[in-house]
Formats: sequence, structure tokens, C-alpha cells
Amino acid sequence: MSKLEQLKSLLQSKGLWAKKSLGQNFLVDEKALDTIVSAADLKKTDNVIEVGPGTGFLTERLIEKASHITSVELDKDMVDILERQFKFTDNLEILNQDILDFEIQNSKFKIQNFKVVANIPYYITSPLLKHFLQSDNRPSVMVVLVQKEVAEKICGMSGKSLITIETQLFGEPEIVDIVPSDSFYPAPKVDSAILKIKVFDKPLIPEDQIKDFLRLVKFGFSQKRKKLSNSLSAGLHMEPAEVREVLKSVGIDEGVRAEDLVIEDWKNLLTKLNK
Repeated sequence: MSKLEQLKSLLQSKGLWAKKSLGQNFLVDEKALDTIVSAADLKKTDNVIEVGPGTGFLTERLIEKASHITSVELDKDMVDILERQFKFTDNLEILNQDILDFEIQNSKFKIQNFKVVANIPYYITSPLLKHFLQSDNRPSVMVVLVQKEVAEKICGMSGKSLITIETQLFGEPEIVDIVPSDSFYPAPKVDSAILKIKVFDKPLIPEDQIKDFLRLVKFGFSQKRKKLSNSLSAGLHMEPAEVREVLKSVGIDEGVRAEDLVIEDWKNLLTKLNK
């Protein structure tokens, strides 16, 4: 029986369906499931935080590869299914909560070094990446299934945006594979991508500057169609002419937009503004 047939049979037997409000699109493609696990490069000593396990198709692969898995699922109906399916599994912890409220110290496992593996609802992509990458205890690797267009944006393949800089400050993203929409049930309207982020041991700027750095970048991208000088002028409450002088002093053309800058430009800009 295929994963799609298994899923449909399971949902029907429980009187359940994919909840649109939770962005549920269950991955039923065996190849894609295997690729996600392979991309995580799991060792028997690894701790894994799985986001949105659903009915457990990915979970069953993870428990074979890693030391401990903490699966965080918001949907109580799915949690009931998971608890029955894996009731004799010793290295799995299932938590019924919003991943954005999850704090690592609340796990029964003593999680220190860990990896994040997830087939996440599209609408929490940015909040999820922030939740883990901007925390004090960051994963070593994140492998997440996200909308293809967003994955390309994060990697800077289709122009830079706020999420590009927010992610590349903390790690190196790459697209491992494209997953077509018919790999899911129900099928979303767009294709997905398996995104792998190798998280740096240290961010590209000092920890004590991260908050100001991200604030500056957010100001820069706040008005996408405007020149950077105008966006920063509004956010920093500075005169446009004054901002243009600052840009010029660090070798940035006054006519650029936020999407034209790389992380090094933002670092130089922050250093100049702090002075």
C-alpha cells in the first residue's frame, strides 16, 4: 500500500481530514521523505526536533536514524494518532503544542546539540526560522520543506529580501531537491523545496550586535520599492541627506535599494551608524 493510500485510509478511519487552517499538506512521496532524512545526515548520537510530524511518515524514518526525536505537533488529532502508533518507541517524545512556543529545556531529553527536521506549513516558514536561528541555543542543521519560491529567496537565487539576510547571517542555505505539488495530500498549488541550512558555529556578526543588525536590516526592507536611503531615513528618524552621506562613507551608492546589499554592506553600515 502506498503512503497516499495509507494516509487516506487512516484519515477516513478516524473521521479526519487535512485542516486548511493549520496549513496541513501531508507529504506522501517516499523519495522525498528519504531525501529529507538523507539531507539531515543523521547519526545515532543525534538529537532531532521534528516540526509538524502529522501522521508520522517522516517520524518513523527519524527514529531509526537518530538517538532522540522530539516531535512537536499542534493538531491534537494527529498527536492521538502518533501516540498510538509509536507507544512502544523509547527514543521519541511527542508534544502537543505550537512550535513557536516550544522551548528546548522543556523536553524530557537533555537536548544540547540538535538538528531540526520539518515539513512545515508555508505560513510559519519565516517565524520558524527566526525561532531557531535567533535563539540562544541554535541547531547545527535545519532541513525544512518549504515553498519553492521562498527557498529560492532564502538562498538569494531570486533576489534578496529580509528573510535572505536573516537566514544567511546564521547559516549557509542550499536547496537539496524540488518536491512537486503532487507529492502531497492534499496537493498545494505550488511546488516545494527541501531546504538545508548548515548553521554556523558563530553568526557573521558578534552576538551583542545581532539585535541592532536585524533592526537595521528590517528598516532597510520596510519599503521595498523605495531607495535604501529613504527607507532608512524613515526607520532611523534621520534626514535623507544625512543617510546618503553615511551610505557614501562606507562605499554604498546612494541610489541602491535594500535588495542590492550583501551582509558585509549591512555590517559596515551598522558600524558606521554606531559611531
